[in-house]
Amino acid sequence: MKYNIAVLFGGESVEHEVSIISAHQAMAALDSEKYNVIPVYISKDRKLFCSEQLFDMNIYRNLNELKNRVPQVYFVADQNKVILRPVKSGFFGPKDLATIDVAIPVMHGTNGEDGTIQGFLEMYKLPYAGCDLIAAAVGQDKVIQKHTLENSGLPVTNWFWFYGREIDTKKDEILNQAQRIGYPLILKPACTGSSVGINIAHNEEEYLWAFEEAARYDSKVITEKVVRPMREINCSVLGEPTDAVTSVLEEVFHGEDSEILDFHDKYEQGNSKGAKAQTGAVKSSAGMVSTSRKVNPELPEGVAEEIRHLALETFRTLGASGVCRIDFLMDAESNQVFVNEINTIPGSLAYYLWSDAGIPFPQLMDKLVELALERDRRRQNMIFSYDTDLLKNYSEPSGAKGAKR
Repeated sequence: MKYNIAVLFGGESVEHEVSIISAHQAMAALDSEKYNVIPVYISKDRKLFCSEQLFDMNIYRNLNELKNRVPQVYFVADQNKVILRPVKSGFFGPKDLATIDVAIPVMHGTNGEDGTIQGFLEMYKLPYAGCDLIAAAVGQDKVIQKHTLENSGLPVTNWFWFYGREIDTKKDEILNQAQRIGYPLILKPACTGSSVGINIAHNEEEYLWAFEEAARYDSKVITEKVVRPMREINCSVLGEPTDAVTSVLEEVFHGEDSEILDFHDKYEQGNSKGAKAQTGAVKSSAGMVSTSRKVNPELPEGVAEEIRHLALETFRTLGASGVCRIDFLMDAESNQVFVNEINTIPGSLAYYLWSDAGIPFPQLMDKLVELALERDRRRQNMIFSYDTDLLKNYSEPSGAKGAKR
């Protein structure tokens, strides 16, 4: 029997278009002999759409037109089944489009990777791949993530954070903290990805501009000490918190005219036209595969082993599951390694790191389905509800009733 696998992608996020590319790579890797693949596109205004048309990348060249051509759908729970049903159904048309066995969220950033879609799927008790709600939320919020890693003894760079709106009331305090750490500093929105809204400040004037820029994308702004000279090393982890394996390592490089690995470096290498036009079109891209990188980079003795160890500890500490990518910063002079961040739904699902580790993309997708079903089986044996006589014996106190309507 084939499993019906719903791949969810898109969403209200600055990484919307990147999600579309990653999802199509994942859908192509799902074995059609084992699975019926069901694409579920989530528009930027949070509406769900499903159709065979969504397998064709050309339909995303105009995202507004897509919503007129593809049926809008919704989830419904019916007799322990989760069903996709069209919002509008013709008189003789099918009421149900599909029954879903497993969901695979391939959504990057806010309102997807941050626990939002995981909570949605939890409400339907639908098995899904990747991190659960709590791990996804902690992984997305870099402030909570860094506190968790730091308190667990994992190495992170010197950092601090403030709410974006506090620049009006705590400007001197913020600038004093920046001065104590010392320039250059890197500023980031707490809950975005793909290097959106991230800038480096070399002085107070640049810092204030970068702070305001980061605050455009999230309510919290993180400030970190820049590591120099720096090498950026990534490692993917696959499995569960207590049983996981690491991929090969990669070193990633930014463009000669930029100090950080930005959106262009990650997704637009070799694509001079950029990622999207005025219509919101998704241009040709290989996703994270486009990034300039070196697999199995030459590292000082013991550093590769240290990074793999820290990757597993980070994965376990944050309660992650599925496939993640953990990014590290290395001081090229001292060889000191810092955990930068976890990507709980990495671009292209980091399949390129597993291919080089001897796990082809279809096998990686098999493992994600297996992990989703195994977690669901374990949860079925856990207690989430407790029957009591509390309401049967409840007596409302005198005067507690509201006014009559």
